[in-house]
Amino acid sequence: MPLKLFNTLGREIQVFEPFIPGKVGFYGCGPTVYNYAHIGNLRAYLTHDILVRTLRRRGFEVCHVMNITDVGHLSGDNDTGEDKMLKTAEERGKSVLEVADFYTSAFFNDMDRLNIVRPTVIPKATEHIADMIALIKRIEDAGFTYFAGGNLYFDITRFPAYGELARLGDQRAGARTDLDESKRNAGDFVLWFTKSKFENQALLWDSPWGRGYPGWHIECSAMSMKYLGEQFDIHAGGIDHIPVHHTNEIAQSETATGKHPWVKYWLHNEFLVLDKGKMSKSAGKFLTLQHLIDSGYDPLDLRYFLLGAHYRSPLQFSFQALDGAKNSRKSLMDHIRRIHSEEKPGSHSADSYLENFESALDDDLSTPRALAALWGLIRDSSSRNILDIVVSMDRVLGLNLMQNLGKSESDPEIEALVAERSAAKKAKDFAKADSIRQDLQNRGISLEDRPSGTIWRRN
Repeated sequence: MPLKLFNTLGREIQVFEPFIPGKVGFYGCGPTVYNYAHIGNLRAYLTHDILVRTLRRRGFEVCHVMNITDVGHLSGDNDTGEDKMLKTAEERGKSVLEVADFYTSAFFNDMDRLNIVRPTVIPKATEHIADMIALIKRIEDAGFTYFAGGNLYFDITRFPAYGELARLGDQRAGARTDLDESKRNAGDFVLWFTKSKFENQALLWDSPWGRGYPGWHIECSAMSMKYLGEQFDIHAGGIDHIPVHHTNEIAQSETATGKHPWVKYWLHNEFLVLDKGKMSKSAGKFLTLQHLIDSGYDPLDLRYFLLGAHYRSPLQFSFQALDGAKNSRKSLMDHIRRIHSEEKPGSHSADSYLENFESALDDDLSTPRALAALWGLIRDSSSRNILDIVVSMDRVLGLNLMQNLGKSESDPEIEALVAERSAAKKAKDFAKADSIRQDLQNRGISLEDRPSGTIWRRN
């Protein structure tokens, strides 16, 4: 069965066929590092992770590029609002680059804790200004720009296919309200600022249009093409990127290169919703991974929770739902530990479950169905021969299902109590044995009696 993906450009499921057989160029929009990533942001990066793991499972050589936006990004995608980087720097009493370095490290700490494989290339915007200027010059030479009010703009009326991704159609010119009187059309966007909207702009560079800084959209075009070439296979991001950011990327990139399509497949994940509203750092309405950890959850509980919904479906977050994911993941691990420890021989065939698992991934990365195939496998067989299949499935799911099998933590006090309970049972002092079990249970320790002895683990 071929891999099929939902392509936003066309709004349909399509068979995936890369430009170069066996190789995939993939660009995923990265973070603007002015604050901690919230768990809604992290859903996008988990989606990218599942995509990359699936592609590599199928034998593709994947070059995954993800940018770090450490140049000011306005709070409005259409060149409006506050400069997020500058605002945070002023609030923290730090330089913009100090803020960027701190939150970049925090972001990758979250990625590592969620077991998300790091991209192949991670370019920073501040280190690719020359590439952006060169690309803007190509767009200008093609006749698609105008200079007004101190800034260089892209004229969307010169690009007939503008809005194809977002399906803006003939209403594109009035689709967004903008307060910039220098624009000829409401949808035009800045390629290079020389007249900043903010006093004491922190980061400025010389350019053919004057000293200033790049518009936000140009960085993704410049850096993706630098590392993936002027045409590549997949571009991904959240659904909020469709109407403005990704639409503008296509216009400027295809103008510069003259190549269509610039990208063959566009993948967009839906929002993680909190109290019936999109999580938003600018509105102060968001949860971080650290908050969940401080509340007693493992990062992989969140990963399991996110895998339980299709990436193109809105997902309502609640702590009750996260509790369900936590309990399901624990039950899954307990099943696998039991299968591993009991060492039952068997010739039970797991082929059908593996086929269902792969079929689920091939059907637009259906992780809920993939999880169902895993559960079916471990429920229908208790023989150790299935564990190789579990390992194979987990290479995509990334839940560390085979980690520390058969091993307990080392804690002399708990181990002494377990030994005391075993001695009490041997002496038929069941009241004492039950009392010790209850004491350990109150501490969050569960016991499992086996022929080979008693093992313990934290709940």
